[in-house]
Amino acid sequence: MKLIYFSVTNFRSITAAHKISLHETTVLIGQNNEGKSNILKGLDTAMTILQTHAIEARISRTVYIRRRDENSYCWDRDFPISLQSRKSGLQTIFKLEFTLNDEDIELFREKIKSKINGSLSLEIRIGKDDEPNIRVVEKRGKGGKTLNSKSEKIADFIARNIVFNYIPAVRTDTEAMDVVRRMLSRKMRILERHDEYQAALETIRKIQEPVLKELGDKIKSPLQEFLPSVKDVTIEIPEDARRISMRNDFEIIVDDGTPTSLAYKGDGVKSLAALGLLKDRVTKSGASIIAIEEPESHLHPAAIHQLNSVITSLGNNNQVVLTTHNPLFVDRNDIKSNIIVNSGKATPAKSTKQIRDILGIKASDNLTNASYVLVVEGEDDVIALKAILPNLSETIAKSLKSNLLVIEQIGGAGNLPYKLTLLNNSLCVYHCFLDNDEAGRDAFQKAENEKLLSIKTNTFVTCNGSPNSEFEDCLNVNAYADDVFEEFGVDLNTNAFKGNKKWSDRVRSVFLTEGKPWSSSVESKVKYTVANAVKKSPNTALNEHKRNSIDALIRSLESLLES
Repeated sequence: MKLIYFSVTNFRSITAAHKISLHETTVLIGQNNEGKSNILKGLDTAMTILQTHAIEARISRTVYIRRRDENSYCWDRDFPISLQSRKSGLQTIFKLEFTLNDEDIELFREKIKSKINGSLSLEIRIGKDDEPNIRVVEKRGKGGKTLNSKSEKIADFIARNIVFNYIPAVRTDTEAMDVVRRMLSRKMRILERHDEYQAALETIRKIQEPVLKELGDKIKSPLQEFLPSVKDVTIEIPEDARRISMRNDFEIIVDDGTPTSLAYKGDGVKSLAALGLLKDRVTKSGASIIAIEEPESHLHPAAIHQLNSVITSLGNNNQVVLTTHNPLFVDRNDIKSNIIVNSGKATPAKSTKQIRDILGIKASDNLTNASYVLVVEGEDDVIALKAILPNLSETIAKSLKSNLLVIEQIGGAGNLPYKLTLLNNSLCVYHCFLDNDEAGRDAFQKAENEKLLSIKTNTFVTCNGSPNSEFEDCLNVNAYADDVFEEFGVDLNTNAFKGNKKWSDRVRSVFLTEGKPWSSSVESKVKYTVANAVKKSPNTALNEHKRNSIDALIRSLESLLES
């Protein structure tokens, strides 16, 4: 089961955030006071209502006392204050749309006694009385009314099959420990199903029994002197209380050189501890959702990269929804999974530029978010290497995905010293991958003279038997020949393309031989076409006889990243 859409209307500062699309990882970004945290809090409130509803459905309301806290809905606090004086439309509305896999559908049929096609929507309305009304959003066609008549059972079904964790931007010791306490309690509760654990509790009860009886007798004697009607006094520890105390009474000691209670560690350590407890949790069925508010809060910049790696791993087995002001957490591979929150509304991002504008950063600031940079000559090199390298190295793949490593182009070898100076000022560690031609060798020499580059921190593209070579010489011509022919009408499988000259010189010969124009502009277009062909089929892109410099580059980068 996965939550694919969430809508919220009239909750705190959010007046209308409709059908927010949720992915494996969804990032809410926006300026301060625009409503990011309130959307996350709205999701937490909706989930709390569902969970509370499930408990109330199983336990008599005369026995169960609903706990009122920050997670519960309170109309006076949570309905927009500016709208509280109007005469109608005085409800907060949450909508949750789930998609169910085959296992979920079968379980639904078994528990609800109804068939479903794989999607399920719930609407939660709650007004001044703080009492929620939960219903299934009626489907069109046969079966819609039947499902809606079973709203209470369906809501309970969803609540039972959701594991939801909300981690606020932890700012106090109490809040931090509460986060950890809730998660530890949930894990400890699992032990209560084991026979050995039950037997241990029974042993504890028996050991406590004579002590409690002795205390009861000591109390009984003086009472009977004044109240002869008192026949006996017993002291009991209820079974539930004994189990709960075993879950909740704990202390976390963190040894980072000096063993200290987590309560006395910094807020950054507390946040990381809370996330760490969730890191390896896998649910066999149902939905697992983790909501994180400003994960970067209280952390040193160096720790944020490690945290981003943890959050990325969380997204493998859970749905993660987070708010952030830090561009490091932005999903650059799926722009639409970044949600722009502005003026109480939420919409998917349309471009990287829009995200940069919202976060108030310049394109050059991206370099400061990476610890390591691979410097290449052109944009076509960036496109091709981003596709090839992750397939050849898991270490590099993880680093690129987490933005620990970025690939940055310099727009021509002549710009190398200037770019490396900027990287030095940004405290980035870099490695260069340059064409082994006159321009590349000259650029290396200048950068080396200025002590910006060394033999160790640079890899040249080299191909055996070729005095000059460039990145495209490492590629298998069959990986891109069809795309070049389709785009330019030029067949590279000719004798004019053979020889030991560098790639661009050989392509130039083919173009001129076949009556096509050639210029620096045409060369750039051809390289761009080749790069995109590589992006489509990176596994077969390399020439097995000329890939030696790519393999050398991978070894250098892995050594850099693992140092």
